[in-house]
Amino acid sequence: MSTPPVRPSGSRTHDGEDVDVVVVGAGPNGLSAAVVLASAGLRVQVREQAEQAGGGTRTVENTLPGFRHDHCSIAHPAGAVSPFFDAFDLGASGVEWLQPDTPFGHPLDGGRAALAHRSLERTAEGLGRDGAAWRSLLGPLVERTREVVSLTQSDLRTFPGVPRTPAGVAATAATAVRLGLRALEQGTPAWDLRFRTEEAPALLTGASAHNIGDPRDLSSAGAGLYLAAMAHAGGWPVARGGSQALADALVAELERLGGSVVLGHRVHDLAELPRARALLLDLTPSGLLDVAGDRLPASVAAQLRRYRYGGAVCKVDYALSGPVPWAAPGLAEAGTLHLGGTRAEVRAAEREVRAGRHPRRPFCIVVQPGVVDPTRAPAGRHTLWTYAHAPRGSRRDLEADVTAQVERFAPGFRDLVLASTTTTAAELGAENPSIPGGDVAAGAVTPWQLVMRPLPRWDPYRVPGLDGTYLCGAATPPGPAVHGMNGVHTARRVLRQRFGDRRDPLDLVRAARASAPQQPPTRP
Repeated sequence: MSTPPVRPSGSRTHDGEDVDVVVVGAGPNGLSAAVVLASAGLRVQVREQAEQAGGGTRTVENTLPGFRHDHCSIAHPAGAVSPFFDAFDLGASGVEWLQPDTPFGHPLDGGRAALAHRSLERTAEGLGRDGAAWRSLLGPLVERTREVVSLTQSDLRTFPGVPRTPAGVAATAATAVRLGLRALEQGTPAWDLRFRTEEAPALLTGASAHNIGDPRDLSSAGAGLYLAAMAHAGGWPVARGGSQALADALVAELERLGGSVVLGHRVHDLAELPRARALLLDLTPSGLLDVAGDRLPASVAAQLRRYRYGGAVCKVDYALSGPVPWAAPGLAEAGTLHLGGTRAEVRAAEREVRAGRHPRRPFCIVVQPGVVDPTRAPAGRHTLWTYAHAPRGSRRDLEADVTAQVERFAPGFRDLVLASTTTTAAELGAENPSIPGGDVAAGAVTPWQLVMRPLPRWDPYRVPGLDGTYLCGAATPPGPAVHGMNGVHTARRVLRQRFGDRRDPLDLVRAARASAPQQPPTRP
């Protein structure tokens, strides 16, 4: 490996430290970018508005003492296969992935359910007449997990993870065609042709509805295929003790490398920040507009204002006296559940949200971490994490609607509730500007906006007109999810464009991690 570049003199922070790079936002992408840049020998400072680092990966006790709830993201299919987390070696920092044998399930009325197991074959067997169809749809993607990840976690411009050999390029291109054809099938009226029962299409539609849009849109269909395939590849794990463990590991590594994190500092204007060779913003386009003011060229500001945001979520956390009494066999072992009924019911509910209305029965994502992680609650107790899809900016408390949906498939659930805490879509946005109006995807995930987010430019990370300023949040490619790759792709450009360093960011992280002391698994 080449010798690290000599660190430039940088500038001086308010406390007298030299700094080369300032990062605004200590979410997973801001922290991943900071770790990459610190691994290159640069002095990095992160500014975070909250009193706790992590952004969407924070863990809080917001119902009862001893009940640990993840603030936003909890199950991590993208994190399980993330090239950044692989290079970082989470286990060496004490972060332990806990894998449910059944990553996700989908209950239906009448005590029925469809289950996605880690094993593709076991899943196919459980789907009866549709087992072969499920296997043929997802099997080729599972077999080519490496290529699928290279595509879906790339910068969607240069595909840095694609092997630069004829065979590697051909394999990745073939995988792109397979994924694209399957998305076309599931994202058009042809989606009704593959399956013959209610269970299999509901199972896939629940995964597609994570997009908070019509599950039959191309982008939603592609997301559902990706998530379903990852269930059989890397799984949908949770972090022992809470997703906060991910943020804590990244902060610890940043500080070990000489960087720092300043908490409780909300940036209202870029003028508040110390001068540095590069400024990275883990913000959405609306957040950039808020802090940049009139510094942006008028044409760029106009493009940012045209950026579209999508549907939102209302979050309801429950402290329970025992496990959820699901009516259908197998759901008690599922890490994540999608509550919404049949494929047609889920699609109808999502159309209502898209139209700005609250459906009578909202689609709900439910995670029961106690299936694999007993540290989330006192002995014998459980936590339940839920999202109900809602119009962006909604101030409506959906606790009653969520409880009714759980009770629909788990009679007796209400009797187990010790306490609950609701965070409306509007409150989520007020707490975290990177979740505008409760849009946890940081922007509508449409086919155009997935590829061209946040600006229709070859380099979507660099902010035109603001020298040395970059966006690195979920509004940049490859989009939303906890994998840190948005930050990695931004850091790659910062190193090359601002510091003349063309080394691979993941190689830098591996080299830095090789000198880090091993930590035991986290035990809250």
